[in-house]
Formats: sequence, C-alpha cells, structure tokens
Amino acid sequence: MGSGITDADGHDVPVTVTPGEAGPAPRVSVTLSPPAGELRWSCTPAAARELAAALVRAAEETENAPGEAPVTVAAGELRRGDVRDGERAMTVDGVRTDGSTAHITWKAPTGRTWTQSYDVNTAITLKRRLSGTR
Repeated sequence: MGSGITDADGHDVPVTVTPGEAGPAPRVSVTLSPPAGELRWSCTPAAARELAAALVRAAEETENAPGEAPVTVAAGELRRGDVRDGERAMTVDGVRTDGSTAHITWKAPTGRTWTQSYDVNTAITLKRRLSGTR
C-alpha cells in the first residue's frame, strides 16, 4: 500500500518518520524514498509539530476548497465530514436525530465543537458533500 505521497512523475514515495533519542537536542527523522534516491531530514520535535499542523491546515483547506456548485440537503440527511457553505468553515462532526429534530455537532478548523438543533427538514447548504453513508 502506498503512502499517498508521490514525486513529480507520479511515482509513489514511501515515507518513514522515526523518533530520535531523548536528550539535550532530540531530533525527529523523516526519510523519503523516491525512485531517484533516498532523502533524509531531521528536525526538532517542535519543528515536527509545526510541520504536522501546517500539513493538517493545508489538507483541510484543500478539502474545503469550493469545487462543484454548493448542494443543499435537509439537516436530518447531513453526514459526518460534510462541509457547510459560508464565511466560516464548519464541518459536520456528528449527527443525531430525535424525531423531528436533528442535532448537528459542528467542528471548526481550530478544533472547537458545538451542537445546534434544527428541524430535520431545514435546508443546509454545503460547500462539499462527503460521498458514501453516515
């Protein structure tokens, strides 16, 4: 199974991340193994966390970028991963229906979550619709 990371020619690039030794100057090692030859990098744990956070932000921005025209669905039909259309990015983190009420838990890019209740038939416009089922 591939890493999902490819080089400029589309070849799979295996990636290995290895914790370093503890001590006064700990390092995290990152090894990329494209067909052209192995690349080895190392960084401090703080730099590794910054890189991971930057990758998460870029992934969310990519996934939340407008693609096709927005789609509108009933609140009771929302699925985890659906992204609401609007000024602020909000992703559906959970859906629970209770009779005629849908309780939607939203998640902001900052990690903050909150729950709002809607009539199950309330129209919610989505920027991105997650394929599949709940």
